[in-house]
Amino acid sequence: MSLPSMELRALLDATLAHYEGRAAAFWAATRDHDVTQNRSALLTALGPGGPWTILDVGCGPGRDLKAFSELGHRAIGVEGAGRFVAMAQAYSNCEVWQQDFLELDLPQGRFDGIYANASLFHVPRQSLPLVLARLHAALRADGVFFASNPRGTGEEGYRDGRYAVLYDWPSWRSLVAAAGFAAVSHYYRPGDVPVAQARWIASVWRKI
Repeated sequence: MSLPSMELRALLDATLAHYEGRAAAFWAATRDHDVTQNRSALLTALGPGGPWTILDVGCGPGRDLKAFSELGHRAIGVEGAGRFVAMAQAYSNCEVWQQDFLELDLPQGRFDGIYANASLFHVPRQSLPLVLARLHAALRADGVFFASNPRGTGEEGYRDGRYAVLYDWPSWRSLVAAAGFAAVSHYYRPGDVPVAQARWIASVWRKI
């Protein structure tokens, strides 16, 4: 059953409030996470050349924005939590737009790559097709989309104060393909455990 827009808004606002109230603690806990593999997956799919214009969707305090920028790329963030926007701007010295998933307003065809690391799982399932369509439109022809999400079997609801949807690979593949993307590759993280125990799915896509 579809939720009315007012209820969808409440779900996302509660998640943003969770991050607003814990911004400093979240940054302390995540700033040193090594996601080089994820950034490299996007850049490898983009291929030689560049520098690339990359949109970091749900950029948080700016860890990956800074990393992309230091590699010579033009990195722009989009983030719904106001405290994270300020932190990301200060830390990365990159442009950051304050927009949440239900109100994305992105320029069409501007980005070579879109990077969504641990962010899109907060989008309610019924809203995800629209969000993916807006990301698709924001990419240039043949642009690359990367996403990493916690793994599950379709669970949807609040987890630790944040709204989350946990997909398995077939479900996620179906949703992203329906938005006009072709799968390039996917892998599970961490890579040092059996696949059945890996908690994250990372995937790379190309706009078609």
